[in-house]
Amino acid sequence: MFTGLVSDVGTVLKVSGDERLRRLEIRSSYDPATIAIGASIACAGPCLTAVTVESVAGGAVFAVDAAAETLARTTVGLWREGTRINLERSLKIGDELGGHLVTGHVDGLAEIVARDPVTGGEGDWGASERFTLRAPHHLARFIAAKGSVCLDGTSLTVNTVEGDLFSVLLIPHTLAVTTWGERRAGDRLNLEVDLIARYAARLTESRAEASGA
Repeated sequence: MFTGLVSDVGTVLKVSGDERLRRLEIRSSYDPATIAIGASIACAGPCLTAVTVESVAGGAVFAVDAAAETLARTTVGLWREGTRINLERSLKIGDELGGHLVTGHVDGLAEIVARDPVTGGEGDWGASERFTLRAPHHLARFIAAKGSVCLDGTSLTVNTVEGDLFSVLLIPHTLAVTTWGERRAGDRLNLEVDLIARYAARLTESRAEASGA
């Protein structure tokens, strides 16, 4: 379980394997002593398992394996040497829940339609940016204004919703400490809809089916 609060930005150093199983070696600033073999790490959204850990200057290199399902349904299959990815360690009991509950199970890919600066209130620290994204049609119903979404491992609040389009606002800090500062129109992001919204919708459907029966 995760919160969608990015704690590091890693860099893919090596990619090997094929469309059935791919191994990725990722450089991070995490202390290698704190990464156990088998630990879960959210890598740009998907929950992946650390299968090797190596100590390097200034941090660690850990490897994860991505199976065919992950490669087909997320952006992991597009990662190459040099790709930068948002990282988050799994939540521990007693940790602060600053974002929202995130499982690391990606539902689909959202596409950035537009990126626009937010005028007014700009200071020396920079300006906020509004991103408009298109959700897959079958997931759009789970996205609501003022609700939460997880995009590339980042917990964000939905600003507006219009059909399958929705927008999120990124403050300068988030743009600086995640990969969002690099994102452009046309990029695809790993999308996980809010867990509560998904179960609420399923409960509603089940009641409707029972009533129809």
